[in-house]
Amino acid sequence: MATALFSSDGEEVINRKLDSSDQSISKSTEEALEETYEIGKTISFIQENGFQRVALQFPDELLVDSVTIARQLEDATSAKVYILGDTSYGSCCVDEVSAEHVGADAVVHYGRACLSPCTRLPVSYVFGRKAVDASLCADAFQRLFPDRETPVVIFTDVVYEHVLVHLEAQLGPNYPRAIFSKLPGQWEIPSPNETCKFGRRFSPDPKFWPDGYSFFYVGGEGPTLSNLMLTWPRCPFFSYNPETAEGRKEGLNVNRALMKRFYLIEKARDAQVVGILVGTLGVSDYLSALKHLKDLIRRAGKKSYMMSMGKLNPAKLANFPEVDVFVLVACPENSLLDSSGFYRPIVTPDEMEVACNPAREWSGHCITDFRELLPGKG
Repeated sequence: MATALFSSDGEEVINRKLDSSDQSISKSTEEALEETYEIGKTISFIQENGFQRVALQFPDELLVDSVTIARQLEDATSAKVYILGDTSYGSCCVDEVSAEHVGADAVVHYGRACLSPCTRLPVSYVFGRKAVDASLCADAFQRLFPDRETPVVIFTDVVYEHVLVHLEAQLGPNYPRAIFSKLPGQWEIPSPNETCKFGRRFSPDPKFWPDGYSFFYVGGEGPTLSNLMLTWPRCPFFSYNPETAEGRKEGLNVNRALMKRFYLIEKARDAQVVGILVGTLGVSDYLSALKHLKDLIRRAGKKSYMMSMGKLNPAKLANFPEVDVFVLVACPENSLLDSSGFYRPIVTPDEMEVACNPAREWSGHCITDFRELLPGKG
């Protein structure tokens, strides 16, 4: 009879085949390399700021192009360029810690990004401009929103952000209550009337916000769309997928997903020993969040252990059978971890706070940005 393994010698990781089916930036031809990886923009970022040591952070599926990009940047600038071969946590987060190991004074982040705020190093994002037909997208929007007075917020996946300018030109004059979100520049401070969620900023009308608004998302299924829907579960969501040219009303069974989160809160309420998982070293205020959780758990009469173990898997966490529940401090896109395959449940800081704080009641929606729970941040 085979024995279940709670640890690994690493052979599985070495032999693992990478899945490149969901690429934020597809491998470019020689002619499209400049446009896809925005080499000119990156050269300007390095030269204008006088950076001497620059770290390039690629997701696994894009490492195939990393050496070519690094050589072009070094040839065009006086900077020494380093390629981050692996990330400490999720590839959507800027890995400032690994960049500091090589003494980098700036990071260029490629591919999908959670847009969590960074505090240590200047960052330039290269999302990749995936193709999208703005006219077809606008047509889908008009079919889904026949009432032109509908208050609606328009979001995009980061790789389709460039289409917002065209959508605003085509739809703005006919939809006076449509709001087009934007991705702010580095270090840009939001205005007082702006709402910021998952790195996107917009200014809704207080008369309708939030339950009077609908949402339109340009992109496919993924963590960004799931986060948005679970943040505003009472609002109608619609999407347009540029890869299939399909516009539809979203039906990711939100109520079912919310009930699953409520079940996890109940498990956290019954737990006596809590494992606090450090899932980021780059998102600002993570140290404050860790201290906040530790104090909260102690006041609830529970015992806690803090753990930092990089990317999570069931085998790692199964080595701590005395822990009843884990709470993960990570960026919003990595917070809602599906723990069904794990030995113990994994909850978000917000869910842990609801479980431990008698003054908190579950509001029926998910808060995945732990910074909103800190005093003065919500």
